Amino acid sequence: MHAAAAFDRASLADLDLATWRRVQAVNVESALWLCQALTPAMSARGFGRLIFIASNTVWRPPAADFLPYVVSKAALVGVARSLAKPLGQHGITVNCVAPGLTRTPFTEADLPPQAFEEVRTRQSIARSLMPEDTAALVAFLASDAAGAITGQTLVADGGSILR
Repeated sequence: MHAAAAFDRASLADLDLATWRRVQAVNVESALWLCQALTPAMSARGFGRLIFIASNTVWRPPAADFLPYVVSKAALVGVARSLAKPLGQHGITVNCVAPGLTRTPFTEADLPPQAFEEVRTRQSIARSLMPEDTAALVAFLASDAAGAITGQTLVADGGSILR
């Protein structure tokens, strides 16, 4: 599983090359290099599971200054789709989980309480998302039960975007 995330924020007008490259390096490039390192052994075994943590912000960017983050998470969806067929021939599945705003120590320190309430009211299932919600979906995708699922992005956001 790849869950690295740089969350540097900048709008188009305020974006600089260093910020852009940092977010893409942490969020996207590290996933590619991880896949490159892990897939030879997975191919040799004829089995593997690659799971990237994307974000539901790909379908509903919350603000203009989320530009580098949203683009990086959309790139992970593209990586999963691009690798699904060639790696699938070796028994490797490649998928993404796209959680919504999740209560973690980081998000709770970074956001005011009303931000969680605003998101919660837009969800079909009106409760705060917890790390366990994402973990359960990752565990499923890593299991034998998900052996026929590849190249997909499963959204775990309480029904916020309904894609």
